[in-house]
Amino acid sequence: MTEEPQDILRQHAELQYAEELSALAEADDRPRPPNWRLSPWAVRTYLLGGTLPNGSVVTPKYIGNARLIEIAIATVATDRALLLQGVPGTGKSWVSEHLAAAISGDSTLMVQGTAGTDEGAIRYGWNYARLLAEGPSQAALVESPVMVAMRTGRIARIEELTRIPSEVQDALITVLSEKTLPVPELGSEVQAVRGFNVIATANDRDRGVNDLSSALIRRFNTVVLPTPATLEEEVTIVRKRVIEIGRALQLPSEVPALDAVRRVVTIFRELRSGVTEDGQTRLKSPSGTLSTAEAISVLTHGLAMAAHYGDGEISADDLAASLAGTVVKDPVQDALVWQEYVRTVVKGRDGWEDLYRAVSTVHA
Repeated sequence: MTEEPQDILRQHAELQYAEELSALAEADDRPRPPNWRLSPWAVRTYLLGGTLPNGSVVTPKYIGNARLIEIAIATVATDRALLLQGVPGTGKSWVSEHLAAAISGDSTLMVQGTAGTDEGAIRYGWNYARLLAEGPSQAALVESPVMVAMRTGRIARIEELTRIPSEVQDALITVLSEKTLPVPELGSEVQAVRGFNVIATANDRDRGVNDLSSALIRRFNTVVLPTPATLEEEVTIVRKRVIEIGRALQLPSEVPALDAVRRVVTIFRELRSGVTEDGQTRLKSPSGTLSTAEAISVLTHGLAMAAHYGDGEISADDLAASLAGTVVKDPVQDALVWQEYVRTVVKGRDGWEDLYRAVSTVHA
């Protein structure tokens, strides 16, 4: 890996948390699977946080059920691939990246799944200028991230596996079952080195997803990452990420007040579940998922508004437009859901008078 410049917008996990990974490697005296940079114990500590024997503090990357992380790490230590599944915004990509960073020291061997992803992105491609000039050769071969991971014994990441067309998904079957990737044009194959594995992410809530074949899904161990269990847990996650993003973007604004974060998270949780936190009022839910990631986005936008057009502290006015824009995906159905929520919940809630005035001026 080459050094990334300090002013990069978003550093890879292994660079952003290089000091923590180094401290863990120094303190880690437990057995490590072949080609792992850290032991499973240290990988768990990196993901969930903790204090090392030398006093170094490791910040948590995932806040939630620790057992799910342990199952994920144990899966990668075997010959079974790992599928992180859940609704959008539950941290699947985040966990995938940090697992790869801790295990391989490299989270960049990634295939981004889309409707246009072809088989070459998973297997290999060709430099067509050299292919036409020289014919099939090793020099003309363009290795995919999966092929590189197999050859070097590292983790390959496949994001949004269910976005990839079904016939392309099945290119993984030979890789996962035989741990080889044939190159018939060259009469050769790449055999996986110890340490190789695949971490894929998938969700089945959005439009445009493709079901995995039974042959493929049998080759994964699936770990479902849930939405945060409690309001306080989600508030902690959101506030932590907003602070980190604000620093990365160098926004000249105050750390978001706990009250502002709690308001946004409460709104999202209530609309998501279809009932108020006290269980007293039934609500209609909008068409979107209103994930934790979207709550982070709303508050980050509020930070930017406060920094550039306010006094640096997030106000109800800074949140109003972004809140409405996030909730209202369908301009008819969702607009009615949002307006009803504002009238029946926001309007009558103690201490939310400023938010009611602010959102009432925004026409969804």
